[in-house]
Amino acid sequence: MNYSFDFQSVTRNFGPLLDGLVVTLQLTAAANLIGLTLGFVVALMVMSRWAVVRWPATMFVEFFRCTPALVQIVWFFYCVPMLFNVFLGSVTMGILALGMNLTAFNAEAYRASIQAVPREQIDAGIALGLNPLQRILYIVLPNAFRASVPVLLTNGIGIFQQSALVAIVAVQDLMYQGKTLATQTYRPIETFTIVALIYFAVSFPVGQLVGYLERRRAGLAG
Repeated sequence: MNYSFDFQSVTRNFGPLLDGLVVTLQLTAAANLIGLTLGFVVALMVMSRWAVVRWPATMFVEFFRCTPALVQIVWFFYCVPMLFNVFLGSVTMGILALGMNLTAFNAEAYRASIQAVPREQIDAGIALGLNPLQRILYIVLPNAFRASVPVLLTNGIGIFQQSALVAIVAVQDLMYQGKTLATQTYRPIETFTIVALIYFAVSFPVGQLVGYLERRRAGLAG
């Protein structure tokens, strides 16, 4: 192979990649905010005794878990304006698509954790006179959140990586800026290598944190 690597052609134009990383982090933060809050609500709906509440929530979870994230992003970007006459910016559409996807996966994490909450704690809340909403807020939610933190972090970093898909609808995230820079410099190998390293640099510490939390939880359980 006679290819001559030239990473300086990329590092000299590093500014756009940093701008793209900022957009990617904004997408990730907003999607996680949606996923962490709505995920718990959807989990409660999935576990509802009323079918009229349970079935729509279950279908929501299954739809977003069983269809590709790329299809969801494209659907939000092109179909929502046509069907509902709602015109939002591409970044907002990307946040909604990623947030709904993450909500579905977090709902399953919350559901498993809610089912693991000891019945004795709920009975204690009843004995103390807490109403159902108070029991959810002060007993179920804290316990379920602590138990599901490793999975929620894993899902969160997964959505950070999947956010690269929004480049297909012209959101100027890290992947979009990488594609643009690769075209301008004619250095796709160097450009996408650096883009991959940036994704790795953000994802790896979170992955290590997840591993630490899981080991710590296993140690406490033991």
